[in-house]
Amino acid sequence: MLLTITYEGNNTQELGYLLHKNPERAQMFELSYGKAYVFYPEVSDTKTTAALLLDIDPLDLARGKVGSKDGGLFDYVNDRPYASTSFMSTAIVRIFGTAMSGRCDKRQELADTPLNLTAKIYSLKDNGDTDLARELFEPLGYTVETARTKLDDSFPEWGISPYIDLTISGNVRLSELLNHIYVLIPVFDKQKHYYISEDEIQKLLDHGEGWLADHPYREQITRRYFTARKSYARKALDILLSDELAEDNADDAETTENTEKEQRTPLNTQRLETVKNAVLASGASTVIDLGCGECRLTSLLLNEQQIKKITACDVSVSVLEKAAQRLHLDRMQPYRRNKLTLMQASLTYRDKRFEGFDCACVVEVIEHIEPMRLPAFERAVFEFAAPGTVILTTPNIEYNTNYEHMQENTLRHGDHRFEWTREEFRKWTEHICGKFGYTCEISGIGDVDEVHGTPTQMGVFTKNG
Repeated sequence: MLLTITYEGNNTQELGYLLHKNPERAQMFELSYGKAYVFYPEVSDTKTTAALLLDIDPLDLARGKVGSKDGGLFDYVNDRPYASTSFMSTAIVRIFGTAMSGRCDKRQELADTPLNLTAKIYSLKDNGDTDLARELFEPLGYTVETARTKLDDSFPEWGISPYIDLTISGNVRLSELLNHIYVLIPVFDKQKHYYISEDEIQKLLDHGEGWLADHPYREQITRRYFTARKSYARKALDILLSDELAEDNADDAETTENTEKEQRTPLNTQRLETVKNAVLASGASTVIDLGCGECRLTSLLLNEQQIKKITACDVSVSVLEKAAQRLHLDRMQPYRRNKLTLMQASLTYRDKRFEGFDCACVVEVIEHIEPMRLPAFERAVFEFAAPGTVILTTPNIEYNTNYEHMQENTLRHGDHRFEWTREEFRKWTEHICGKFGYTCEISGIGDVDEVHGTPTQMGVFTKNG
């Protein structure tokens, strides 16, 4: 297991003061499950990297100690000694505990200052959930990159590895970075190597202080952090929500007007509700969700009596498998199950299964397509499938300037191939309408900036005649 933290800027050797570990020598620490090493593979005035390496004895785990299960072959053949899991989280607390607290007597001003930091965590097990890393770290202001390889190039039929190498970078305090990593590593794996007691609730609240309550995925984080301990997850969420309510009441008391504090609705929630309402307003009874992802829109539409048939389509088989689990397809009520079809397909090829629907939804998908493949996408959707209504959303790149942690001229997500301005989106919709016989109504979704518009732009295309 390996974690590296890189500081770029001026006098970056002072990372040693912040971590309380001397860059000039390697250090070894005895842990109950193995050994940990701290060393600096790169040291200079402008770039310094610290590494935390865990060396875990797999046989020691299998002999009735921490991490061991009920015996049998699994104890000897598993990924626990090699994948970054809660072992890494506990090592961070043990070795970088002072840095996590934000204390540094010799360089306290530096400890209180946001720095240009990059952390790399190797072999995180996300089981093919391609969106998880971004959902967890991007709301905290990080730029997120992931790398995944095949299990074996010689046996492509084995598929893609369930592990990723994760890189997060941002302008943050070192203590914030360490606490984010500590909490979120177990969220990937959902398995701790030690017995979870009620004390773990306070640990989560302490390390999540100042950010977890505001995280848009706080409920998922809390539930996955406690995995099988649902009662602990509920208690932690109750405390987070009660703290938020207390803050809201305090803010209200400071105002002269007796008004209820406005609650911010996450952009994705606004987007899905807006698209759902547009589907219903179109009068559609049959819908295809193109690029469905985890089927969040599909799940909303399944609840509507107006919708008699819905097909969810994605290019990724693993994403569809996860969607089926999220929808509880195996125990879905028959009347809902009869409405739903999941299918694997690419949006850049003609597919007769796309045809015959009243409405097609393409939500935050087009920006993931290579520009050279857009004409193929256009024909597949607007010429061959040709539904009566097409509802498409995509980011407005002009709005990105409102995200304080985004660097200039960067895209909102690492796997976006492009993002359009409002004018570029308008010209594209005119091109579609002229070529394929549609009219289009453009609107915005999310908070309105007088200069830059809204974060999401939506086009509702209606077939002529």
